[in-house]
Amino acid sequence: MMKKALTIAGSDSGGGAGIQADLKTFQELEVYGMSVLTAVTAQNTLGVQGVYPLPYEAVAKQLDSVLVDIGTDALKTGMLFDSEIIEIVAEKVKQYQLNTLVVDPVMIAKGGASLLQTEAILALRKSLLPLSFVTTPNIPEAEVLANMEITSQEDKKEAAKRIADFGVNNVLIKGGHEENADIASDLLFDGEHFHTFTSKRIQTENTHGTGCTFSAAITAELAKGASIFDAISVAKAFITDAITYDLHIGNGHGPTNHWAYKHKGVLDND
Repeated sequence: MMKKALTIAGSDSGGGAGIQADLKTFQELEVYGMSVLTAVTAQNTLGVQGVYPLPYEAVAKQLDSVLVDIGTDALKTGMLFDSEIIEIVAEKVKQYQLNTLVVDPVMIAKGGASLLQTEAILALRKSLLPLSFVTTPNIPEAEVLANMEITSQEDKKEAAKRIADFGVNNVLIKGGHEENADIASDLLFDGEHFHTFTSKRIQTENTHGTGCTFSAAITAELAKGASIFDAISVAKAFITDAITYDLHIGNGHGPTNHWAYKHKGVLDND
């Protein structure tokens, strides 16, 4: 039976992040992708030129339309914009008893633009994180959620514990923002134990949409029934290939290559 995955996020007009990145990732990992749009952005590799949230009723109606008829095996959130949208999503997750929720706490775009209003942080901590199976903050996002500075591996562990205290089953703190020239190391806290996932750090400016793509890959694998450890392992390989075989599109932070994971053998021969 075809497995299904739902993304609840904003649209990226440049195609590298948000809904577009999620659906590309779902397709490449062979799950049926669906989407609920929270906002439209005017965005390219140089930054975000505008953010236009959808009416709250539109977000709720999209969720009902998908979940009443099609349902989903796993779902993820990306840019939710404000506290009202967060509360709507949380209510629908409870209403439809959705247990495999991946929360990617999108707060700041690569160009520095804020994608989550300040008052929404409290709603995220209080209403959505307790419903999530896994959350995937990068280091700046983890610092906000945990209300602490992260400068070491021990800091990452402490932050993961603090975030888990909100009721999250699994906390994955991504290491892409660490000052390490050789290794990209992600830390998973499953409520009892810590696990690390490492890969070679690729020196490139073309990393637009990496967080969206990584969390979407985790969602796709969870939809197929993978364990959290196996889902992250596949997602780590997927995003590493997507960064390695970049596309050189645009004049700023270019997008990653969503088809590299399945076609790297061909790309190696180009």
